[in-house]
Amino acid sequence: MAARLWRWLREDVWEIRFRRYVALLLTAVVVAAAVWSGLVMTKDDRSCAPGVSRPQNSDDCVGVSTTAYDFGRAPFSATVRAIDRENRRLKPGSYVTVALFLPFTASAPASLNDIQHQLQGAYLAQYQANHDTTDQSPSIRLVLASPGADGAHWQTVVDRLAAMAKGPDTLRAVIGIGQSTDANKQAVGSLSRHGIPVIGTSITADDLANGQDGKDPYPGLARVSPTNTAEARALASFARVSGGQALLVYDKPGDPYTRTLKDSFQRLLTGSRIAPQSFAPPDDRTLDGTTGNQFRQIASVVCDTPPSMNTILFAGRHTQLRQFINALGDRGCTDRKLTVLTGDEGSYLTGDKKLNRDALTRNLALRYTSLAHPDAWKQQAPATGGSTADVRALDDLIARGTSQPVGPIGPTALEDGQLIIAYDGMRLAVQGLREATPTGRAVPPLTDVVNEWAYIKGSHRVNGASGWICLDGHGNPYDKAVAIVELTPSGGSRFVKLAWPEGKPPAKDCLPPA
Repeated sequence: MAARLWRWLREDVWEIRFRRYVALLLTAVVVAAAVWSGLVMTKDDRSCAPGVSRPQNSDDCVGVSTTAYDFGRAPFSATVRAIDRENRRLKPGSYVTVALFLPFTASAPASLNDIQHQLQGAYLAQYQANHDTTDQSPSIRLVLASPGADGAHWQTVVDRLAAMAKGPDTLRAVIGIGQSTDANKQAVGSLSRHGIPVIGTSITADDLANGQDGKDPYPGLARVSPTNTAEARALASFARVSGGQALLVYDKPGDPYTRTLKDSFQRLLTGSRIAPQSFAPPDDRTLDGTTGNQFRQIASVVCDTPPSMNTILFAGRHTQLRQFINALGDRGCTDRKLTVLTGDEGSYLTGDKKLNRDALTRNLALRYTSLAHPDAWKQQAPATGGSTADVRALDDLIARGTSQPVGPIGPTALEDGQLIIAYDGMRLAVQGLREATPTGRAVPPLTDVVNEWAYIKGSHRVNGASGWICLDGHGNPYDKAVAIVELTPSGGSRFVKLAWPEGKPPAKDCLPPA
């Protein structure tokens, strides 16, 4: 009786219940696994490449790339592969890292051309530094930092660069920055607070520079390009602009570049009898918007001015400049000669397919201050301020680069000045990094690199392809050569003349005055 009872409990009660528990447990495991797999499968993968990802609510790839990632922009691919190839040949402990900070995910054709050319220029200077026969050290590793197409994610990138400056990446400088925008002002300010040296290649806004009113809001910032004020002074010395013969057309409310260019132009027009004309572009100044309608009306105002008014000073970005030139091409007074003078944004129009080049055959000339031009030192070069030999060194480097392809380097890449200015910016970085490296050490302290900018002058100047780079006590280039360039109807540009902020080339010693 007892045996039958035990068998019944074991077989009919315990084992049945046990099997049920096991079945329930297995079912729960299967369900949990399915849920987990579903979550994994449906989770949004935000990565773009190592060190680069898409922020929440954005399709923009943001971050610092240390691989051959081209940010989805095919024109960059060849150069990015060349940089990666150069980086991978460097031995750990033998190099320092320099970041090229630009909006690599930009989509506007003019911006893409600008970025591609700066990318090529930075790589050429990196290659030159690492293959220098004098075997100087440290070697240079180049990485690409992108804050997004409009620079909105600059904080994410700055945080990453700050971490790289403290870790094994040994980041020691950031070059590039791009246009003078409010986002880039914030990025440079944050990099400066982290003690990271910054070299601006194409930034020209006065309020993105040190030394204004004797203040240095961006410690560690050095610049290759003159400020808008310096460019305007050079332009005035070339064109002999007077208030009674010129009209100011400007972006309202403007951005750092256009505002400071407007202020510089206004100082040239003291006593003008004609009120300045403003226009209101879209917030994103790479877009056309409805600004063309405003320019059509401003063109009519131009025709209403006295015949002695033959010069227009334009303070605006390249998209609006193109619209303005197109409107002037259809003005009602094409029998009257006009010259539009503007800043370095004019260089973007050399590759702008929306520009009506026929407008430049209708008694209309566009001249602008270029950051650099390949012909500037090949025609009656002055004795100081730069040299033909420095330009030829870059030409030879480009010619030798056929064995290490960096993408097609055509005339436009040099004519818009972007390749040249990025090449010079990287060369300034290399000189500062190597001069700041203590004997017997492989890596310079960040503070020593920052302090090095004070010594880039005299015999320690950088002999750039854009001209001598002699920095004043605030990191700004002293009396830097400004190439005056004219846009041609055929699609290119023509070098006109070198101009100087001080009215003449610097002295042989190239020492900024007190």
